[in-house]
Amino acid sequence: MNPEYSVIIPLKNEESNIALLIDELEPVMKSINHPWELICVDDGSTDRTRSVLESLLADHPYLRLIYFNKNYGQSSAFDAGFKAAKGKFIITLDGDGQNDPADIPKLTALIEECDLVCGTRVNRRDTLSKRLVSKAANLVRNWLCGDGVQDTGCSLKVYRKSSLDKIKMYHGLHRFLPALFCIEGFRIKSIPVNHRERVRGKSNYNFFNRSFNTLADLWAVRWMQKRQLRYQIDKELPPYLKDKGYKDLRK
Repeated sequence: MNPEYSVIIPLKNEESNIALLIDELEPVMKSINHPWELICVDDGSTDRTRSVLESLLADHPYLRLIYFNKNYGQSSAFDAGFKAAKGKFIITLDGDGQNDPADIPKLTALIEECDLVCGTRVNRRDTLSKRLVSKAANLVRNWLCGDGVQDTGCSLKVYRKSSLDKIKMYHGLHRFLPALFCIEGFRIKSIPVNHRERVRGKSNYNFFNRSFNTLADLWAVRWMQKRQLRYQIDKELPPYLKDKGYKDLRK
């Protein structure tokens, strides 16, 4: 039986966080009372992340592991998880413990009404510089893309997989998934979620190692919005005419 939910966590050098995060996640997912799976995508870790994950396999039958041969970035990690997922809905969160698994039921409660539910981090526990940069980036992105999402950088999201399958991923575009959903006419909701301080390890997916190309990515999404096909069909030749003896002139 396929799971109802697939949880996807991208990881890079999170040996001190992943086991604790899974311990938090398991009772939350069990409380939802639907079959689920957890897909951890190791994005070229150079610490003990892989060995920690493998030590968890025996006692966590819902756990699936994907290893990259080197670091490819968060977009690739998410995409690999999306393609491997068997669930009707996909839940994403970061592997650093800053997303709170306890918020997941609030998001899953809304997903039946839409195609994407986005978490919006409140009382962010990041440095002032990181908060300011994130706020400015979100304002510019929302101004240009108009997706209505206040915090696209929050990885805690729930997707309808049938909708997500219609989106083609490119490097760096995981940050613009809400805008890509809007282009396809999908329904999006946002909800406030908790944000926690990172207490172990250091950030591996930070602003400076992911954002030099963000402006180009933003304009690419803007281009897609402007070039979107919006034609309306006035009428079609009724199919019954063929049954009345009309010939198909294309033959």
